[in-house]
Amino acid sequence: MRRSLAPSQMAKRKQGPDSDDEDWEPEVGSQSKRNCRENLISPFRKPLTPLTNTPFCADGNVHEDFIRKILSKPFKVPIQNYTGPLGLRALGLKRAGVRKALHDPFEDGALVLYEPPAISAHELIKADKEKLPVHVVVDPVLTKVLRPHQREGVKFLWDCVTGRRIENSYGCIMADEMGLGKTLQCIALMWTLLKQSPDFKPEIDKVIVVSPSSLVRNWYNEVAKWLGGRVQPVAIDGGSKDEIDRKLENFISQHGIRVPTPILIISYETFRLHTEVLHKGKVGLVICDEGHRLKNSDNQTYQALNSMNAQRRVLISGTPIQNDLLEYFSLVHFVNSGILGTAQEFKKRFEIPILKGRDADASDKDRAAGEEKLQQLISIVNRCLIRRTSDILSKYLPVKIEQVVCCNLTPLQKELYKLFLKQSKPVESLQTGKITVSSLSSITSLKKLCNHPALIYEKCLAGEEGFDGAMDLFPQNYSTKAVEPQLSGKMLVLDYILAMTRTTTSDKVVLVSNYTQTLDLFEKLCRTRRYLYVRLDGTMSIKKRAKVVERFNTPSSPEFIFMLSSKAGGCGLNLIGANRLVMFDPDWNPANDEQAMARVWRDGQKKTCFIYRLLSTGTIEEKILQRQAHKKALSSCVVDEEQDVERHFSLGELRELFSLNENTVSDTHDRFRCRRCINNRQVRPPPDDSDCTSDLSNWQHCSDKRGLKDPVLQASWDAAVSFVFHQRSHEDQRGLV
Repeated sequence: MRRSLAPSQMAKRKQGPDSDDEDWEPEVGSQSKRNCRENLISPFRKPLTPLTNTPFCADGNVHEDFIRKILSKPFKVPIQNYTGPLGLRALGLKRAGVRKALHDPFEDGALVLYEPPAISAHELIKADKEKLPVHVVVDPVLTKVLRPHQREGVKFLWDCVTGRRIENSYGCIMADEMGLGKTLQCIALMWTLLKQSPDFKPEIDKVIVVSPSSLVRNWYNEVAKWLGGRVQPVAIDGGSKDEIDRKLENFISQHGIRVPTPILIISYETFRLHTEVLHKGKVGLVICDEGHRLKNSDNQTYQALNSMNAQRRVLISGTPIQNDLLEYFSLVHFVNSGILGTAQEFKKRFEIPILKGRDADASDKDRAAGEEKLQQLISIVNRCLIRRTSDILSKYLPVKIEQVVCCNLTPLQKELYKLFLKQSKPVESLQTGKITVSSLSSITSLKKLCNHPALIYEKCLAGEEGFDGAMDLFPQNYSTKAVEPQLSGKMLVLDYILAMTRTTTSDKVVLVSNYTQTLDLFEKLCRTRRYLYVRLDGTMSIKKRAKVVERFNTPSSPEFIFMLSSKAGGCGLNLIGANRLVMFDPDWNPANDEQAMARVWRDGQKKTCFIYRLLSTGTIEEKILQRQAHKKALSSCVVDEEQDVERHFSLGELRELFSLNENTVSDTHDRFRCRRCINNRQVRPPPDDSDCTSDLSNWQHCSDKRGLKDPVLQASWDAAVSFVFHQRSHEDQRGLV
């Protein structure tokens, strides 16, 4: 009998008292039985492992190899042909069936930028399913906040940058007026391009947004506001050269379908300084905010951006280009190189005949030829330029009332003004027919004197030309340490406006000036009256600007006044925390004033807006306003810098700059011969353009004190106000005024 050799059975037998296992021998059977038993044993059967007291330890290398083999197995979809939701981690699963748009094109309110051509069912069977185009639909998160004009703008931008409006041209100019949401439209464009295309893949992989340094943080905040955490932009607004280079290299080296940080926001200055790094790679889209900075094709910033390896380009400018045809050419050439030819071809084909036709001595033939060329130019450019006016905003924003307030000079200002004109004799320096450096200096001195005599006090102390003996005119013991509003007509009116606003309303005020010296006077006035204020000028860092603006716009913030330098922050800032703005001095370029005055009347504003443009009656400031008010031809508009004034002023007009009209309540009103007023008071409704001189057709009505409806301004009338123009604005479209 065969006994079991299992370890458990052997252990039992050894424990028994009658155990005789040691003497046991298996019975030896016949040879035939032994052979039969050996044949029945399976060749796969392995002997049992002997029981020992030593613990078994697997080979470490074998174990590591086994685990590594498990982990290296490729991912497999558990269910064949599964098409359900896969969450965020699809692991490269290729969906079966026909390709579909990223968003539903048939949803109510969907903004469809591209619709595939319709094909029959028979053609669909034969077509390659992997090559069928799909709809391009704007993300519903953005669609639900886009207004009708913005939906139209996004469609226009997409058509341009994808080459569907002009063959082989992929750029455009977004020239909407301020406040129409150009930033939001561009965010919708770049988000769509980064995520989808008719080919069922992203159109681009990276975007660069170039803006003034003061708007870098604003762009970052806008992207976060509208897209939330869907994308992480890189905003570079400071740091060492090595640090910035490292960030730019990381950005430009990215490529592929899923780029971690696909949006770079950078200032013009930083872009120019780090051009070498940015030129190493290719970028899908470049957006240039405040693009009128690129009007000169010879400057370094233009050259750096134009050399960028980026086919698609969008230029944003809220102010139309009016100064010069060559500036117009530079902007169009930047976004769509070649559609107007080279600079020389443009000059020969368009500029010369248009300017010749605009000349006062042009023949009828030249005028007709010039008009024909102008229409040709407009028809070409309008294919890649979109512009809507702020009239659209009247449906969405509160009323805006713009008033030009003519302020009388104080006796001190009048005497200093007349003394300067008598001594410096700027008119005599114009006999050559050209404006000189001395004349430009005279213009600046007169403009500062209109603001406050304190601004020219140092020149009076030094006895400079035009101010010899001027110290005798100042009050005794006069000091510039303390502001004296009673010495300036405009400062007196401003003091009344601020006091009335503070005591009768809960409104906040933005004060804008072209001179930092004037901002210094504002600060002194605020400290004297104990008004809380913030100040933004060229000395403030970019990071701090964003924080200051955000704090001021908070309804609970205690600051009453925001002081703004028009040169440093007049473009792009959103100051909806205030609803009153005082433009203390005018600029030669009307676009600069328009930009600065548009800071408060923007999306998000809930209150009626009041804009006060202060001018000194009968002075050079009224002449500046008159230049702005003219309906000028393209070749004769006011230029950006005073150094170019002589290009557009005749000798007679230049002489008129250096004069003082003391016997008027408004030189502008007299010069434009308003037909709706008798004795400087409006006696009939605003006429249409045929009933009034064209220069006053943009003003709703004129007022003396009896015609004023603004209690804040009424309080200051007796102090220094002589006359008020009410801008024809959006309130008259609703019949509210």
